Amino acid sequence: MDLGQPQGISLSNTESIPGKRIVDFYGVVTGNTVRAKHIGRDIMAGLKNVVGGELKGYTELLQDSRTEATERMVAQAKSVGANAVVNVRFATSSISQGAAELFAYGTAVRVE
Repeated sequence: MDLGQPQGISLSNTESIPGKRIVDFYGVVTGNTVRAKHIGRDIMAGLKNVVGGELKGYTELLQDSRTEATERMVAQAKSVGANAVVNVRFATSSISQGAAELFAYGTAVRVE
């Protein structure tokens, strides 16, 4: 799956970039962000738990976190001279009650 080209860097969750050949490996690159829940979102989430439905505030928070972590990973890849990141993955972990980390990582490479 091609994840796009933010900041001119190709991203893929597979081991290669279709149509390209990997010519250099630069190692693992990462990006993360830690976000806390917002009290207003918690109130709306509590209401949704009663009636059901998507928790849009949390969906937006997760999307923003994913974007920020990816941008930080891409910046690190660019800093080592890569023009692509393969095997991109995302992970989450609880930091404290009400706060979570979203972590993006992959392998920085140069493709031609």
